[in-house]
Amino acid sequence: MQNTRLNNLLDVVGARLGGWLRNPWRRLSLMVISLLFGVFLGTAISTSAGQVAEWDIIAAAILVVFTEFASWIFYSITRRRGTRSLIIDMLNALKIGLTYSLFVEAFKLGS
Repeated sequence: MQNTRLNNLLDVVGARLGGWLRNPWRRLSLMVISLLFGVFLGTAISTSAGQVAEWDIIAAAILVVFTEFASWIFYSITRRRGTRSLIIDMLNALKIGLTYSLFVEAFKLGS
């Protein structure tokens, strides 16, 4: 690529963002935010699909496909490379939060 001002600006912004995300506390905070967003997403999806009784099976199928796809991405990249990127770790935390939330909703319905 040519060395333009826009290209230089994007390189500098990318390098600073990468340096900012290398801090372990910031990485941990992003992981916790992703986990909590997964919990929120699971609760929102289950209550929205529960209001209209026609969407239960479709919502469950979509959530199962998402969790299986996220697991496939996480474990295939982990096996191929020794390390994981932040995006892949955040996707796994989102999946864990989503699954946890669905279990909590099932316990609420069972009691």
